[in-house]
Amino acid sequence: MVSLKRERNPELEDGEDDVPAKAGRSQDVAEDHRSRHCPYLDTINRSVLDFDFEKLCSISLSHINVYACLICGKYFQGRGLKSHAYTHSVQFTHHVFLNLHTLKFYCLPDNYEIIDSSLEDITYVLKPTFTKQHIANLDKQGKLYRAYDGTTYLPGIVGLNNIKANDYANVVLQALSNVPPLRNYFLEEENYKSIKRPPGDIMFLLVQRFGELMRKLWNPRNFKAHVSPHEMLQAVVLCSKKNFQITKQGDAVDFLSWFLNALHGALGGTKKKPSIITQAFQGSMRIFSKKLPHPDLPAEEKEALLANEEYQEKMSESTFLYLTLDLPTAPLYKDEKEQLIIPQVPLFNILGKFNGITEKEYKTYKENFLKKFHLTKLPPYLIFCIKRFTKNNFFVEKNPTIVNFPITNVDLREYLTEEAQVTEKHTTYDLVANVVHDGKPNEGAYRIHVLHHGTGKWYELQDLQVTDILPQMITLSEAYIQIWKRQESEEENSHMGA
Repeated sequence: MVSLKRERNPELEDGEDDVPAKAGRSQDVAEDHRSRHCPYLDTINRSVLDFDFEKLCSISLSHINVYACLICGKYFQGRGLKSHAYTHSVQFTHHVFLNLHTLKFYCLPDNYEIIDSSLEDITYVLKPTFTKQHIANLDKQGKLYRAYDGTTYLPGIVGLNNIKANDYANVVLQALSNVPPLRNYFLEEENYKSIKRPPGDIMFLLVQRFGELMRKLWNPRNFKAHVSPHEMLQAVVLCSKKNFQITKQGDAVDFLSWFLNALHGALGGTKKKPSIITQAFQGSMRIFSKKLPHPDLPAEEKEALLANEEYQEKMSESTFLYLTLDLPTAPLYKDEKEQLIIPQVPLFNILGKFNGITEKEYKTYKENFLKKFHLTKLPPYLIFCIKRFTKNNFFVEKNPTIVNFPITNVDLREYLTEEAQVTEKHTTYDLVANVVHDGKPNEGAYRIHVLHHGTGKWYELQDLQVTDILPQMITLSEAYIQIWKRQESEEENSHMGA
């Protein structure tokens, strides 16, 4: 006796049965007819819809074939008989569902597809798309948009939810989303969709999630004026092997460094092959390094060693994605009122590290070196990381020194080698993003100042809070990461405002 096993159509993973061929056409007609008159569309509750969270069934926790109930906002698997979405529709009389993968709408338990143009705003919030024309105009206007919940917002200047302790990552994501070439690249999925990755490579997930987040941040038709970076951060936790967590405060500079390098690699970039990351941020420098004899040695031995080849100055070329600026040691003087004085230092003083003359001693476990740095190429967008934290065996110390910097017209020509001064046409930069760390080293909070190119106004973002700020106030903060934009032409600068 042969047991007959009915084969399932792999496309019908949600528990539907195959439709007999003869009945197929007549059912299509019936579905078409019924799809125009779904009586339940007015039960959809847009105020509860939130597509920022992981697309998994709230009961089975499966990622496969997930539908969103458009009445309560919960996610359920499948739509066939006995599926979680079907059961939910019968139990709670919630009838309209959206397949989060195919973007098709269905009425359950009747199980027919709904085709209605009034639902287009829901699919756009789930998966925003941008035309080349739209992208080209992003920095030319400062139009306020009204979200479904009634709040007004500027696309791009949008709060990110602090799920528990992820503000260190939020400020970096917000800073990068306001770098136009990077933003424009990620707003169009076509730019990176066809990049081939080795089988089993999870790092490309970072690219996909960052693109999705970028499109949500710049979406002019959001239902609410803030975005939760939940899926993006889950990809960060996974791809960084839990080095960066949602529940534990991290360091914004460490995260920026890892994230830029991880994106560069995931986009197929190598040391020789560029990616959008290196095109935007990569510059180069010369490093002059001289080995020092051990300080405890007698003077004669030191002199003898200095004559050796090993102790001669060596020059190497290196690329960078950001420059680390060292702060002078903070003095602990007190004024008459017994208050600690917060020291200040001009930006140009700490940039002196890169003039090719200033020497700095670097100590490793075994050896000491004297190093000098000289810039040979400046990138279109220059990132400064101001070194505020020093770690020793016992604790982390924070340097509270305020860096005095102008917001615009910072000329870096004097930090270039003579050859580079001839070849580099534009060496003047304007600030576009400023990340600030407030409070103690291990428990402080992050906020960011960003320039909106369309309006020329500055905004302060801290988690979900967005407020406008005067440029003069930015320079009073404990700046930690800064992104500067190179002035290319007069026409471009006219849009910069500030």
